[in-house]
Amino acid sequence: MTQPLVSVICLCHNHAKYITSCIESVLGQTYKPIEIIIVDDASTDGSKELIADLIATHPEIKFIDITNNVGNCKAFNKGLAIAKGEYIVDLATDDLFFSERIEKQIALFQTLPEEYGVVHTNAIFLNEQDQVIRDHKNYLQSKGLLDQMPEGDVYEKIISKFFVSGPTMLVKRQVFDDLGGYDESLTYEDFDFWVRSARKWKYAYLDETLTKIRKVAGSKSNNWYARGDKQLYSTYLVCRKISEMNQTEAENQSLIKRLKYELRQSLFTNNYKEFMLFYRMLGEYKSVGLLERFMHLAAQSKIPLSFIRSIYHRLRYKA
Repeated sequence: MTQPLVSVICLCHNHAKYITSCIESVLGQTYKPIEIIIVDDASTDGSKELIADLIATHPEIKFIDITNNVGNCKAFNKGLAIAKGEYIVDLATDDLFFSERIEKQIALFQTLPEEYGVVHTNAIFLNEQDQVIRDHKNYLQSKGLLDQMPEGDVYEKIISKFFVSGPTMLVKRQVFDDLGGYDESLTYEDFDFWVRSARKWKYAYLDETLTKIRKVAGSKSNNWYARGDKQLYSTYLVCRKISEMNQTEAENQSLIKRLKYELRQSLFTNNYKEFMLFYRMLGEYKSVGLLERFMHLAAQSKIPLSFIRSIYHRLRYKA
């Protein structure tokens, strides 16, 4: 029986310190066949030279060289446009695969009904010195954010709560074709991909740790909710999409929960423009309570409250 081709789209932007070990972890997969596509998004740290060395040794690797930084969504779509695989992986080149990752995910996919479009797994997070920071699932459970990993139709749940570790996903190519790839108007892809794909496709969870995800200083995820960071406005745009896709009152309640969360984050990070956008949207659902009105007054007065969020996160979410 011929195994389906898996395309691993490897996104690089100044990952010279990590890219060789990342690509070697893909080359070392027990599963075959795999197509490797490296997309370099205007690196300036010597990554391109290391990519050239990898291609010299492994000429089957495909390479797209982007000279002007375009961001993850556009860079990924360029790789997707030439990918031939029936399944797709979006891999940042500072992350690592365990050797059996793709084999185990494909094996699970082959047992699932056709309506399943995504298989994701557990992961561990590393710092820049390769030290383990935390286990993804254990962390969510220890902080009371998750009991069991949702599976099947996860649309309603994924609106209000992030639980999928994006770098662990193996995705059917058909899912990306349905969505038209990532939305290039956004500054990040995860939340938008999750809700748009989950509206039509089911998700399966493989309870094994098969990916190492690196937390690097200066990365987009580490700048989440920094004042003026454009990712927050992208979250608002995704919430607008959710409002149009929702079909039930339960889904609307999940969106209201998301809006209230983003409202708090906007206020406590001094992102007043985004606060007003989330506040007005919450009003459309007639869900502005007394607390939100007090928050609105604080936002109008531009009272700096970021210290409250810093204290809260140190107490609740420290690894």
